[in-house]
Amino acid sequence: MFSLEVLIMISAIVFCIGGLLGAFISRSMFPPEQQKALEESLSNSRKELDQYQKDVAQHFAETAQLVNNLTQSYKNVHDHLASGALQLTNAEITQSMIAAGDQKLGLEAQESLDEQQVQAPRDWAPKAPGQTGTLSEEFGLDDSIEQHSPNDNKHSA
Repeated sequence: MFSLEVLIMISAIVFCIGGLLGAFISRSMFPPEQQKALEESLSNSRKELDQYQKDVAQHFAETAQLVNNLTQSYKNVHDHLASGALQLTNAEITQSMIAAGDQKLGLEAQESLDEQQVQAPRDWAPKAPGQTGTLSEEFGLDDSIEQHSPNDNKHSA
């Protein structure tokens, strides 16, 4: 029978012959022009993929910047409304606006809120006995002068 060394040598020779035969068949089936076209197509596909990846990365970077701008604009509007509320409304409305937001006002708005003290309206301030306030129905009316209505003047003429 055959020895192990002879079988290994025959296997190696058959393997080399099969490799050469495979290379020859692949060269004859795919001519160099077609291989070159396939390589160019592969190269173009890689370039398109790289460009697409760059476009996607740029799109997401721009989207992130726009979202940051939107967030900053929202914060600016909120700060503007909060500072306007401090100046134009009473403390209760201002506190409710702050509670509705993120409670991060600008430094000057927060200082203004801290300094603001709620006082009763001046009309409700203590008065001397017998005086009426400006919201009283009798304020500014003098009972000694009779008031004539515009209809009374038409009949007298």
